[in-house]
Amino acid sequence: MTKEKKPAYGGQAVLEGVMFAGKHTYVTAIRRNDDTIEYFELKKKPSPILSKLKKIPFLRGFIAIIEASMNGTQHLNFSAERFGINPGEEEKEEEEKPSKFAFFFSLAIIGVLSFLFGKFVFTLVPVFLAEAFRFIVPGHLGQNLLEGLFKFIFLLSYIYFVSLTPAIKRVFMYHGAEHKVINTYEAGDELTVENVKKHSRLHYRCGSSFILFTVIVGMFIYYFFPSDPLWLRILCRLALIPVVLGVSFEVLQLTNKLRDVPVLRYLGYPGLWLQLLTTKEPDEKQIEVSIISFNEMLRRDASYESELNASKIV
Repeated sequence: MTKEKKPAYGGQAVLEGVMFAGKHTYVTAIRRNDDTIEYFELKKKPSPILSKLKKIPFLRGFIAIIEASMNGTQHLNFSAERFGINPGEEEKEEEEKPSKFAFFFSLAIIGVLSFLFGKFVFTLVPVFLAEAFRFIVPGHLGQNLLEGLFKFIFLLSYIYFVSLTPAIKRVFMYHGAEHKVINTYEAGDELTVENVKKHSRLHYRCGSSFILFTVIVGMFIYYFFPSDPLWLRILCRLALIPVVLGVSFEVLQLTNKLRDVPVLRYLGYPGLWLQLLTTKEPDEKQIEVSIISFNEMLRRDASYESELNASKIV
């Protein structure tokens, strides 16, 4: 008897909660200071153009990353604003809240600075470091491998050190809870705390795996482009960012499809190993929040699907 194929749901850990993405909506559930659960929803807006672009291999990955980043940021902002507010302080919080323009302007500035810093550290700094060792490793292949090695070291170091902070450690625990819930659902098991605890905190479709694949895929792609002179090397690295992202997304999708093939499943193992750093074992209350968020997403998704089918009949 063949196993029923489940929809491929995804999610994201936020501060004291988890967001899950359905076919029609994104739903976040967070646990507040008074132990109550609060929801945040962003309904997906149909776009014929985006729907067509998402069907084009390599380009669809770049589109998916931008879309996920935009939606994920809004859910993170919600969790950051709400989880630490004590009951009865909502009115005071609203009074102290800055104007919408100031709020979104500050978010835009932070987003731009974070993007520039991230690209500088993970794209340009390894280039400069590899170039500094050219007198030892002068060849094109050696320079490419050395650049990739520095990126890999930076990635692992960054994840390790941020995971030492209490807030990020809890986010990583919710990240583990998110994976456990999806693994439980895809296995066809009932979503109870005890069942979820038994499943792995690692998952083939995780964004952590995607980040690692960008380093590995980048090394292969950069090999076909010049590493000298330095200015041309930098220009190529920046221009190829969308290409690396698009190819890495396809590799991630491929490893997920091959995870049940005995030999080829090992292609996804490097990404799973990285998740040993980006996920932690969650406690029961975190698992409970993740289950609640997932069930709420399923409920609202089913409701929108029913409305859509009803409108087609009419």
